[in-house]
Amino acid sequence: MTLVHDLITLYIWILIIAALLSWLPSTNHDGALAATKRIMARLTEPVLRPLRSILPRPNLGGVGIDLSVLVAVVALEVINVII
Repeated sequence: MTLVHDLITLYIWILIIAALLSWLPSTNHDGALAATKRIMARLTEPVLRPLRSILPRPNLGGVGIDLSVLVAVVALEVINVII
């Protein structure tokens, strides 16, 4: 069971890192940052895409805020505690 907890915790960290990386602009499409962002997107999109389709995007100051990462982290933490 420890392996499952560790994998959930690792995935939570991947979600957080991907969210933080989304704030950084990547001007070079062949650079390390762009490659890292693509890898993170491949790892996180299967979980975040369905959440984005369900959750409304609150509009704060003309900018839509994506809450899917927050919901995914909270849900994974709850699952981690329950099991």
